[in-house]
Amino acid sequence: MSSSPLRTALLQSSGRPGDVAWNLRVLDEAAGRAAAAGAGLLVAPEMYLTGYAIGDDVPRLAETADGPSGEAIAKIAAQHGLAVFYGYPERDGQRVFNSAQAIGPDGTPLLNYRKTHLFGCFEQQHFTPGDTPVVQAELGGLRIGALICYDVEFPENVRAHALAGTDLLLVPTAQMHPFQFVAESLVPVRAFENQMYVAYVNRAGQEGEFEFVGLSVLAGPDGVARARAGRGEELVIGDVDPAFLAESRAGNPYLRDRRPGLYAPLTQA
Repeated sequence: MSSSPLRTALLQSSGRPGDVAWNLRVLDEAAGRAAAAGAGLLVAPEMYLTGYAIGDDVPRLAETADGPSGEAIAKIAAQHGLAVFYGYPERDGQRVFNSAQAIGPDGTPLLNYRKTHLFGCFEQQHFTPGDTPVVQAELGGLRIGALICYDVEFPENVRAHALAGTDLLLVPTAQMHPFQFVAESLVPVRAFENQMYVAYVNRAGQEGEFEFVGLSVLAGPDGVARARAGRGEELVIGDVDPAFLAESRAGNPYLRDRRPGLYAPLTQA
């Protein structure tokens, strides 16, 4: 693990639903601001590329991971010299996944994750659930992992990442009213109980039938927010400190004191 902090920028924005070109321009501008502030990573929300409330346009707007938008974001990452992680509808043959992709500061893909727990009728109608619970990559000497929105609300998902050694969990989200307690309380607790940093990055404002609550947060392994957005469009920045993470893990016994032999019934329901 690197000893240098990874400055991480959270882009809380809904862009314009259905307008991929506009959303790419907003991402490019945010990447420039983040890089100027010393960030090595920019995280955008769930379905950032196309917008979330796009209804039956999901099949039309879905792209492969290496499609035109993936190539455009690779250029943005390389131009500004920072990694970019963003949500998008991913086409794979006849199937469409609610996915998120990380592209490194040299424009090379780092990871692609497909949401495993689909929320509500809209997602269950339009997307296929992913089947790989832990996807990781190395960035700046840290092991990064990915979940999407509803996934983080299942403690098993985050614990699986903790056991796999994830240092920084990236969670693009489309978290809506009245569930703001997830951003306010649940996410910092997940970071604490699993001894990792969690970057939870939300959409903001009204979008179709959905009211997104913002409140994006970078939570540390002590359960304390290193950066916290309000309810509107915003770019907030915080540091992921490997030295603090190592110190916190040394002092927190949760993972060491686990008794897995007692937990088998939890997986048999």
